[in-house]
Amino acid sequence: MISFQASIPNAITIFRIGLVAPIVWLLLNTNYGAALLLMVVASLSDALDGWLARRFNWRSSFGAAIDPFADKLLVGSMFVVFWIQSHIPSWLVLIVLSRDILILMGAIAYRYLFGKINFAPTLVSKANTAVQVTMLIILLIELSSLGVLSDIAQSLVDPYCFLLLGLLGIISGIDYVVTWSLKAWRNIYDSH
Repeated sequence: MISFQASIPNAITIFRIGLVAPIVWLLLNTNYGAALLLMVVASLSDALDGWLARRFNWRSSFGAAIDPFADKLLVGSMFVVFWIQSHIPSWLVLIVLSRDILILMGAIAYRYLFGKINFAPTLVSKANTAVQVTMLIILLIELSSLGVLSDIAQSLVDPYCFLLLGLLGIISGIDYVVTWSLKAWRNIYDSH
């Protein structure tokens, strides 16, 4: 049973999931300024729910599972829309989505073979998500016609953010494969 306090970060995360559809709709309609505003709200809500869970120990297994799902749903949706609109290169979308699909398939296989999964993102994975969100916000600033801010954002996104994000995506994907493979081997070894 989740305590009332632990449900507060979960409610914030569910609110963030609820922002995905309006953000995607705004992006598809090229209303980048409004999408930027909602993306900032989503990012702040992510920081808030994490801070509340850690600061007051309002953690739950549901929250540990749903929070990264909310992040991936928002980021993945935005990457796909920006790819469709030719704002993000195909190779980067391939890295980002392949990494997430690999992690999901690995988690399903691990759960099936060994049981419960303790969701604990690695430091590299946290950095990857932070760079993804930052890059998406910078790209939205570029597309929002904000004068000098958009010019600065444009000089950062391509190639710097794209290259950094591609590199982090590959490194964090490898990190997950190695980390969870070692956990699987330990489980096999401990069972014999």
